[in-house]
Amino acid sequence: MDFSNQTVFVTGSSRGIGLAVAHAFDDAGAQLILHGRSPIREEVLNSFKQKPIVVQFDIADAETVEETLKDLYKQEGFAGIDILVNNAGITKDQLVMGMTAADFAQVVNTNLNGTFNVTQPVFKKMIRQKHGVIINMASVVGQMGNMGQANYAASKAGMIGLTKTLAKEGARRNIRVNAIAPGMIVSDMTDELSDKAREAILNEIPLSRFGTVDDVADVALFLAGNDYMTGQTITVDGGLHI
Repeated sequence: MDFSNQTVFVTGSSRGIGLAVAHAFDDAGAQLILHGRSPIREEVLNSFKQKPIVVQFDIADAETVEETLKDLYKQEGFAGIDILVNNAGITKDQLVMGMTAADFAQVVNTNLNGTFNVTQPVFKKMIRQKHGVIINMASVVGQMGNMGQANYAASKAGMIGLTKTLAKEGARRNIRVNAIAPGMIVSDMTDELSDKAREAILNEIPLSRFGTVDDVADVALFLAGNDYMTGQTITVDGGLHI
């Protein structure tokens, strides 16, 4: 796919799935806007074919998000955002019996409210430009639940509901909104699993392997390029949630 002359903004793009998605769009010719809560490492910035624009903020800080995006749109020569990928998020796992209200609120506020904080100002601009694509990174956990992740599951289920609503509101202005629900993806977290835990999880996955960040990035490219898909959640989990 060719995304030349399109600007793609990927939140949480300093590592993991977000970085893989950003690289995939970079390979397809897009201008990238990278985002991190902390400064992005120089070696990451140098890994792109085209020099990316970089923004830094905590997506849970609505005021900072708004001001940063306002400044971005005011930059000379900035033509707007064509594709927004909401990938940034956090986990704070604990069984419900031991989870504090603060732990629950922090994850929901970052993952769900934070996605809204970024999306609303970009969505308004897309309404005016009469085109745009939004891809929200949900999770299979938001579809099926998971022990120890009540806060994370709630936030990701909320993102799926947000996706469907935005799809309905944006359709008349040629704005498509979809979600991706990754399952167990190879990451720092899965690397720390014991052999026993890894085997137990693999036994639940029909394809008998964890996914890769590139598996997810491929779906992001597909959703960005398919002009007749909106309001959908594509599950990338090797069959875990069937």
